[in-house]
Amino acid sequence: MDDTPQAPAPTLVASAGQWIEGAAVQQLAAVAAWPGMRRAVGLPDLHPGKVTPIGAAFASDGLLHPALVGNDIGCGMSLWSTTLKRAKAKPVALAARLHGLDGPWDGDTSARLAAAGLEPTPCDAALGTIGGGNHFAELQAIEQVCDAAVLTALGLDAERLLLLVHSGSRGLGERILRDHVERHGAAPLAADSDDGRAYLARHELARRWAVVNRALIAERFAASLHTEVSCRLDICHNSVSAALVDGCPCWLHRKGAAPADAGPVVVPGSRGSFSYLLQPTPDSEATLYSIAHGAGRKWKRSDSRARLQRRFTPQSLSRTALGSEVICEDRELLFEEAPQAYKDIERVIADLVDAGLARVLAVLRPLVSYKLRARVRA
Repeated sequence: MDDTPQAPAPTLVASAGQWIEGAAVQQLAAVAAWPGMRRAVGLPDLHPGKVTPIGAAFASDGLLHPALVGNDIGCGMSLWSTTLKRAKAKPVALAARLHGLDGPWDGDTSARLAAAGLEPTPCDAALGTIGGGNHFAELQAIEQVCDAAVLTALGLDAERLLLLVHSGSRGLGERILRDHVERHGAAPLAADSDDGRAYLARHELARRWAVVNRALIAERFAASLHTEVSCRLDICHNSVSAALVDGCPCWLHRKGAAPADAGPVVVPGSRGSFSYLLQPTPDSEATLYSIAHGAGRKWKRSDSRARLQRRFTPQSLSRTALGSEVICEDRELLFEEAPQAYKDIERVIADLVDAGLARVLAVLRPLVSYKLRARVRA
């Protein structure tokens, strides 16, 4: 009789009309067979990564899998209220004021980290910068209010603009994962071992560093726009944390998955579509207390360039169908992050709502999406 434990069958939260690549489903099933895995859940934004899928959550018994968290530990979204009036908002004029945001912050990073209870790190020159890939900062307007009471409780005013910041731990998370791979390869760590405890400590450092990073990005934007900002929520979607699953203590890994048990969450679409402020269902154990973190990619980056470069010019991709401005002066990144490269955010949100995992609190319209200035101006 074969007593070999069977890999858990993964759960996939997606409707029949949802775009889910077969490679992503294969990666989900492959990770479900990793040592110690108890549960594997793919969310509607599921898409393939290099080895592990993005848009997924995993629960393991006693083992930490740093590869599942990835190199951008602590990456997440923070939503900020501003004092900018929606009635006076002109995207072109706002975009013109956003300069000098890509270079190192000229403040005292050590003091800033110390105020958050953190020691300096070798990666602090990047503190307060967005980074590449799918990271961004976006000025938004509240397009539709679905639950006015919750918005009021969050301190959100439909007459004022919002700032959504998506970034993480920059080179710090990369260094932590690289150090792990150099020492352990792809092997997991026993959470109660010296190496496991050391990884958790460094993971917590990177997670908290990422929170400070998002706050400083928001403050730099506020200074450029002569406005005040106040953080209304900050949610991490790349992390590992202790959790109870099936009544058992587990380690819950989220890779591109937002927590459902930490209050409201913003789920952004592409830079050319709406974002959604959601109230997740907190007791969603079947989906590991997690929901989608965004629209999810439809095409690989290289495919995006090949598909779009003959159809669009950089100028045409710098203004979206919604009339918002896109600041991205890196031609390759502009094509890689084009709206066409992402799934339909409305379908992703509908899948979450239909599955009873969340309800919509508000719909947010993009006005200015900032990714990168090619030249840093003083």
